[in-house]
Amino acid sequence: MNRYPHPELKDLPDDMRAKILEVQEKAGFVPNVFLALARRPAEWRAFFAYHDALMVPESVGRESNLTKGDREMIVTTTSAANHCLYCVVAHGAILRIYEKKPLVADQVAVNYRKADITPRQRAMLDFAMKVCQHSDLVEDADFTALHAHGFNDEDIWDIAAITAFFGLSNRMASFSNMSPNPEFYTLGRVPKQK
Repeated sequence: MNRYPHPELKDLPDDMRAKILEVQEKAGFVPNVFLALARRPAEWRAFFAYHDALMVPESVGRESNLTKGDREMIVTTTSAANHCLYCVVAHGAILRIYEKKPLVADQVAVNYRKADITPRQRAMLDFAMKVCQHSDLVEDADFTALHAHGFNDEDIWDIAAITAFFGLSNRMASFSNMSPNPEFYTLGRVPKQK
């Protein structure tokens, strides 16, 4: 599956191994991205530091008006536009959990314009898709449209930064042939086994 072999967990530096074990404890499995990127420790650390700064802003002492569901909706929608199987499946699963709407992740992955989302979320995704596909065409009118839905300039930065970061992630996952873990396919669709 993966074009590059994963390193063994036991062979990783202590800080990386501790973070991966923490994720495994919480999720019940190790998402493949953690081991796939671990082959280059400096890049792994930089990737997950930026990931956490964007997706878990409170981890770096920053507040944000975007919900966890909003963030995952941006990732799922733009990853679908980038044809990234790994990110659509993995972040679609997380989106189902945060939004507690099992259908919405599939809807936004296929066509967010027809999804059961709010006008605010639609405006957010319209902008994310513009950044994803035509960032050179972003203009002041895009900010005005988002302001009308209650987004401030920092929120707009977050939407763009999440879109851009996952553009990198999508391309790394796709070129390396990273496969989604089987566990992602049922997360948020069926009750969690205890």
